[in-house]
Amino acid sequence: MLLLVVAIAVFAAWSWLSYPAIGYWLYDLSVAVEAKLYKLHKIVVPIAEMTVSTWQGGPYEASSNVLMLHGFSADKNLWLRFARHFVGNYRVIIPDIAGHGETGFKAGGGYDIPLQAKRMIQLLDVCGVDKVHVIGNSMGGYIAAWLAANYPERIASLALFDPAGVTAPEPSDLERHLARGHNPFLIHSREEFKYFYGMTMAEPPWVPRVVLDAVAHRYQQSRDELEEIFRDFRASPPMEPRLPAIKAPALLLWGRKDRLIDVSSVAIWSKGLADLRVEIWEGIGHMPMLEAPAGSARLYREFLASLRSESPQDQRLH
Repeated sequence: MLLLVVAIAVFAAWSWLSYPAIGYWLYDLSVAVEAKLYKLHKIVVPIAEMTVSTWQGGPYEASSNVLMLHGFSADKNLWLRFARHFVGNYRVIIPDIAGHGETGFKAGGGYDIPLQAKRMIQLLDVCGVDKVHVIGNSMGGYIAAWLAANYPERIASLALFDPAGVTAPEPSDLERHLARGHNPFLIHSREEFKYFYGMTMAEPPWVPRVVLDAVAHRYQQSRDELEEIFRDFRASPPMEPRLPAIKAPALLLWGRKDRLIDVSSVAIWSKGLADLRVEIWEGIGHMPMLEAPAGSARLYREFLASLRSESPQDQRLH
C-alpha cells in the first residue's frame, strides 16, 4: 500500500513539474505537422545583427512574393493556416520578428518600428527578393505600413489586418487598461493569461487547456522582454504624417469586435491612404487570419487578383 501511495505521489509530482513542458511539446508537434502539410519549411536567415527564423514556402522562382508579419508578443506560427492558401502560386516568407519566437530577444537590441522595418529589408536582401506584397497584423501592420511609406520601391502592395500605428478616435479595451497603468500583455498568472487571451479574438479556435497553460507560462517567462519591446514599439513615430507617402495599393481588414485596437482607426487609415480597399468584418476580433483563416485568405486573394501587376498565372486559385 505504501508503495502505491509513493508511486501516486511521484506521478503527481512529475505531472505537476512537467505540465508546461507537455504543453510545449504538443504545441511544437502540432505546428511542425501543420507546416509540413502546408509545405512550409523552417529556414534561418542571417542578417546584419542576428539570425531570423522564418517559415518559407512556394515556388522559389515565383514572380510574386508575399511577406507576412505577425503582431506584438506573437510569432510566425500564427500565419500558417492563412499561408497555406498562397504557397501554390507565391513565394511566402513569414519571419519571427526580432524579439519574438525563435529569432529571440537581446536586451537593448532596439525594437522600434523603423529598426524592425530595416531588418525586414535586410531579410529580403539576403533571401534575394526585390519586391514583395507585404501583409501585417497589429504591430506587424505598423511595420508593413512603415515599409510601404519608406521603402516604396520594395513594396508591390500593402495589406493591413487590424494594424497598429495610428491613434484611434475611440479607445479600445487595451487602451483603457494602459491608461490605468495596467498592461494586459504582461502576464503574471494563468488567470491573467486567460483574460488576455479572451481580448485577442472574438471566437478563438479551440486549443487544448494544457497548450494554453504552456503559452501562459511562456508569457510569464518573457514578461520583462515583452515590456522592453512594448516600450520601444509604443515610442515609435506615428504613421499619420507618413500615410500620404504610401502609394502602393492597399487592403485594410478590421474585425468589428477588436478589443486591442479600436475599429474607429479605420477612419484614420482611410483618410490617409489614397488607394485603399476597406473590409470591416462582423463577429471577428483582432486576428482575422487566425479566427477565420480561409475567409481572410479569400479576401486577400481577391485583393491580389485585382492588382494590375498580377499576371493570369498569379491570379489562379489553388
